[in-house]
Amino acid sequence: MIHTFSLPSGLRVVLAPSATDVVYAGIAVATGTRHELDSESGMAHLVEHMTFKGTPDLSSVQILNRMESVGGDLNAYTGKEETIYYATFLRQHLRRALPLLMDIVFHSTFPQEELEKEREVVIDEIESYNDSPAELIYDDFEALLFPGHPLGRNILGDAGRLRQYTSADLLDFVRRTYGPDRAVLFVKGKVTVEEIIRIADSPPALPKGREQLLSSIEKAASVKGDCSLPLGRAGGESVPHIIHRNTHQAHVMLGTRAYALTDPRYIGLFLLSNLLGGPAMNSRLSLALRERTGLVYTVESNLTAYTDTGVWSVYFGCDHDDVRRCLRLVRRELQRLADAPLSPRTLAAAKRQLKGQLGIGADNFENAALGMAKYFLHTGNVVTLEQRFAQIDALTPAQLHDIARDVMNPERLTTLIYQ
Repeated sequence: MIHTFSLPSGLRVVLAPSATDVVYAGIAVATGTRHELDSESGMAHLVEHMTFKGTPDLSSVQILNRMESVGGDLNAYTGKEETIYYATFLRQHLRRALPLLMDIVFHSTFPQEELEKEREVVIDEIESYNDSPAELIYDDFEALLFPGHPLGRNILGDAGRLRQYTSADLLDFVRRTYGPDRAVLFVKGKVTVEEIIRIADSPPALPKGREQLLSSIEKAASVKGDCSLPLGRAGGESVPHIIHRNTHQAHVMLGTRAYALTDPRYIGLFLLSNLLGGPAMNSRLSLALRERTGLVYTVESNLTAYTDTGVWSVYFGCDHDDVRRCLRLVRRELQRLADAPLSPRTLAAAKRQLKGQLGIGADNFENAALGMAKYFLHTGNVVTLEQRFAQIDALTPAQLHDIARDVMNPERLTTLIYQ
């Protein structure tokens, strides 16, 4: 049984049972790239790195050793709408892990001497990312879909801006955007509600005037123009956007804005995306571009959902001379879904495959814990595997056909090509 409750500090908690003695726990904060002001590009990600660099009671070395010395792991990542800090450890070290997470997330001091070193680490990360066109193209694509909006901003920021930030800048950002009212403590393991209440409730002091500070968040995160619309091309251009990067391969992405995390159509698009270019080798795009023609090594369909919008896309890498042929094959598969509903037999097979993949994925407890945390953070709800299966089973050919005609309409697609 999954338990949800709140601590006296206002920090929400979601606790899921587990059959092993390994615990997956962390704190998810509803602060990401989307909540940066225009002058704070890359700030959320830099804060994530610096959160491990010292608190009033612990040095950076002590923080690193706290979990590593008992065989555990401490990690974090930054997204467009959230930053998640998490630890993996044996159950016997619960009293070590939870106070550590509370301390680093809510009481980090961001020492200037540590910032001078860590910003260079982040800049190296940026350069490494720039050398990975198959990853970088996702950021450039979102910049096309959400021009001038924080959702289109690169998570890592840029080196010039990062070198300008001071410890005081990071502290100001955290005072404005962090706090128990914007966070969730999540635990997956053999842990009781009573244990969490005893160990974890260490309420941080919130700054005076926080309501005024929070208004800055809402201004930065607000949707401008038509970004809240579920679909639509940015810019309205039908010709591909070309970026010359002198890569050995051409890297291609096409797609559009899609459905928000809680949109009832999201699960239908998830199934269609999986049918098209999910991880299985028998996906339609894999069969068309790899198995039958040998044109690509990688082709995939991806769906990212935010709180009020989303992104659906197809990515592939191929020889420069094969771009047009590959695009023609991709669009043919999209047109097949838009032209006619799936047959009952095809739909049944697609449902069976997706449910099997989700069931196997749920056995990865770390990913399951992170997914639960993110969904609960943004919606206040938990969706069990059984509930997700029921949503999949309820999908009809007509519903999926409507979604395909909406999302996969050629007039709505934006195309980006690295040459």
